[in-house]
Amino acid sequence: MSGNTALLVIDVQVAMFNESDPVFQGELLLTRIQKLIAEARSKGIPIFYIQHNSRAGTPLEHGTTGWHIHQAIAPEHDDIVIQKKTPDSFYQTSLQQELDSRGIRKLVLTGIQTEVCVDTTCRNAYSLGYHVTLIRDAHSTWNTEELTAAQIINHHNRVLSWFSDHKSSDEDVFE
Repeated sequence: MSGNTALLVIDVQVAMFNESDPVFQGELLLTRIQKLIAEARSKGIPIFYIQHNSRAGTPLEHGTTGWHIHQAIAPEHDDIVIQKKTPDSFYQTSLQQELDSRGIRKLVLTGIQTEVCVDTTCRNAYSLGYHVTLIRDAHSTWNTEELTAAQIINHHNRVLSWFSDHKSSDEDVFE
């Protein structure tokens, strides 16, 4: 998979780990994404960070402390950072052009928020003809009034199997 593959790290930004309402299993998520990043780097696989930009006064307002990519998985000089304003990492961004210019046709997805940005990006990547692998234990969200974060993650892992292959972060995801 490695020759035309990229790792996408979606919206893993400082505000998502706010002490008053942190993302579900945030530290474990960071550990798993760190492992995937290290594996991708060791194999020369490009890493794309997707960074959400929200309106003024919100935790993900451009340039604020919360907007920055989490320091535990910070980009390095060869990594690509794509700015977005909607749940879809492709919509009105340069992501598709950047992938196409590198001949990338296979995407490995991780990140936040399972039922919003991860879901939307996964579905659109599939519709655009990319082969998608969702790392089933390396995306996360928050509890809602109706469902726990674990229920949301499990549900989306089932639903997104229509649009992606699934692997665990413990597997060789870049084989």
